[in-house]
Amino acid sequence: MKNDDHYKDKLTDAAFKVCRLAATEQPFSGIYNDHWQQGTYHCACCEQPLFNSESKFNAGCGWPSFSSAVETKVAYKSDDSHLMQRVEIQCAACDSHLGHVFDDGPQPTGKRYCVNSLSLKFQAE
Repeated sequence: MKNDDHYKDKLTDAAFKVCRLAATEQPFSGIYNDHWQQGTYHCACCEQPLFNSESKFNAGCGWPSFSSAVETKVAYKSDDSHLMQRVEIQCAACDSHLGHVFDDGPQPTGKRYCVNSLSLKFQAE
């Protein structure tokens, strides 16, 4: 795994704050919020595939939302910040902060992976 200095040179300041410092981009500001092209969303830091476009849906929350992740590519961490109990999602390969997962998504998974656009890179099919 690369250290944060490696990613500081690779990412924009805003992306570094989201990916390495667990910040959150403003709702409805990300380039992938209203993006519907077919392909795969990869980690902005290490380029590991994380989400397929088939699982993307419009949750209306202001961030790209997915009903499932690529198996074993996303790690889950308890997050008790901001006086809430949530589950943070991270890239399993490089620990990049992606966003959070909630239990209010569509069936069959019932999950909503709420992801910062700045933590993703899209690769078209």
